[in-house]
Amino acid sequence: MTIMLKEVLEIEKSILRNLYSLYLHDLSKYTTNLNIGEDGAFHYDELDDFWKVDGLSPYFITWNEKIIGFILLLERPFLKKANDYGINDFFILNQYKGKGLAMQAASKVFEMKRGQYFIIQVVENKRAVTFWKKVYIDLHIDANERQDVIDGELCLIQTFKV
Repeated sequence: MTIMLKEVLEIEKSILRNLYSLYLHDLSKYTTNLNIGEDGAFHYDELDDFWKVDGLSPYFITWNEKIIGFILLLERPFLKKANDYGINDFFILNQYKGKGLAMQAASKVFEMKRGQYFIIQVVENKRAVTFWKKVYIDLHIDANERQDVIDGELCLIQTFKV
């Protein structure tokens, strides 16, 4: 079976909200900027904007017709500078990690949307940094990399064209 990307519909917002809580929980290992809410969940306050702001494009990652993660793709008109796309958030459920499915999902995004990209990782998130470097090698992408502090966190920023 192959990986598919399915645009998240507004009526599926609760599913995406649940996945975002898991994603933010994972990210909380690498940053002090994320805290659990009083209800025991991590919250992404801008989630409702995905269906109000053009260029914020959430996709479910599916495998065998089951949701195994999501991607938040930034695109125009939301992006106004040199990049056509940015992968803002990329998440695969733990039970599906290490099987090559994330690589397939990244490849699928690049097949669907050609142009100038940027991707950002918190430097401390070694798994994400290693994953994206492997993506660039395996897909023969020539990425330029720099470091910058974003929201108080040292981050790696890669830019490239596909």
